Amino acid sequence: MIRDHIKAALVTAMKGGDKAGTGTIRLIQSAIKNRDIEARTGKAPADDDALVTEVLQKMIKQRRESVELYRKGGREELAATEEAEIAVIERFLPQQLSKDEARAAVQAIVAETGAASMKDMSRVMALVKERHASSIEPARASALVKAALAG
Repeated sequence: MIRDHIKAALVTAMKGGDKAGTGTIRLIQSAIKNRDIEARTGKAPADDDALVTEVLQKMIKQRRESVELYRKGGREELAATEEAEIAVIERFLPQQLSKDEARAAVQAIVAETGAASMKDMSRVMALVKERHASSIEPARASALVKAALAG
């Protein structure tokens, strides 16, 4: 389970004196706890690893956006800090599909559903998310589906 891996990594980082890693892992645990609280009132995913993966992917997306903004603002040291956090968070994500594997998975779903235009994007994305949520980042999946449906 990903949660157990995160807890073990926190202990290791604390014992090793890795302040940056410890801080990032604590942020991860906090985000997961917040998502658990939200899940009490809403619909929680049946699989705990799916919930944790969703939280991790969201954290990575936020940090990538921050890196872009920091670079535009000339704040390279803050961008480097965010990139270091991304590296720590990515350690806990399940293995991601390669570009070719992800493209093939999306093409298979498009063929299976008979999707022919951008009108079918939501149907295709729902299946991609259902089958490959932990192995394809949502932004990348969206781009692949758009490319597959566009031509």
